Amino acid sequence: MPELPEVETVRRGLMPAILGQIIFRAEVNRPDLRWPFPKNMAKRLTGARVTALRRRSKYILMDLDRGETLIIHLGMSGRMLISGLKLGNFFTEHPAAEKHDHVVFQMENGARVTFNDARRFGAMDLATTAEVESHKFLTSLGPEPLGNSFNESYLKGALTGKNSPIKTALLDQRIIAGLGNIYVCEVLYRSKVLPTQKAATLSKLAIGKIVPTIREVLEEAISAGGSSLKDFRQTGGELGYFQHSFQVYGREGETCKEKACKGTIKRITQSGRSSFFCPQCQR
Repeated sequence: MPELPEVETVRRGLMPAILGQIIFRAEVNRPDLRWPFPKNMAKRLTGARVTALRRRSKYILMDLDRGETLIIHLGMSGRMLISGLKLGNFFTEHPAAEKHDHVVFQMENGARVTFNDARRFGAMDLATTAEVESHKFLTSLGPEPLGNSFNESYLKGALTGKNSPIKTALLDQRIIAGLGNIYVCEVLYRSKVLPTQKAATLSKLAIGKIVPTIREVLEEAISAGGSSLKDFRQTGGELGYFQHSFQVYGREGETCKEKACKGTIKRITQSGRSSFFCPQCQR
């Protein structure tokens, strides 16, 4: 599933095509994805101007001048692809329609934004902009890891009394919004913290490493266009390339990349997820 860096990459890629633009025609080609689409969705979107394009956790929020916000979740395989937009000397022709093109935005500037989702685990919903933070998708989310409200004091308090492993705690969207399995593995490796350590037992020093490392890893991944392991594509169809920088994720049995370490990357299962770590560096 796309994590924060992939969703942020998509949001930034959509900006030139839709921000400030009018949706000339919205096409909804099926009644649902993971859940049913909102009533009269195509009609409610057609003719609306996009006034802002935001991200909350793993959701893209498209604010409209009609006082509504379109909430978009990419699910497991969702892609938002742009065609027909001229950027400098580059121009992408509109491709032929594909089987899994479920929602299409024909923009007044000639661009087309297509939501393609082969597995149909994605989701879209409309909510009143003024109350969007209370929507069922967003209401229980913790702070953004790149925002000012996420800091060492906050994380120390959030982990107090938590008997779950730190890996599980960092994946809890109620504690931190947007982190997923890939980036938590990478963060814990760089912070030299075992994924199995009880969250409540982390020292102030360890928490002091984890917080800036979360920001560091996420910012590097965003700069790299996210990670493409199976389905993820940027809005122009390009792959992300942060997967080439993985230090532990997916490297079971390989040698640790730390120069002074000769350990071997291990994999264990925690709450149904694979955790990759170096038992020599992470103690």
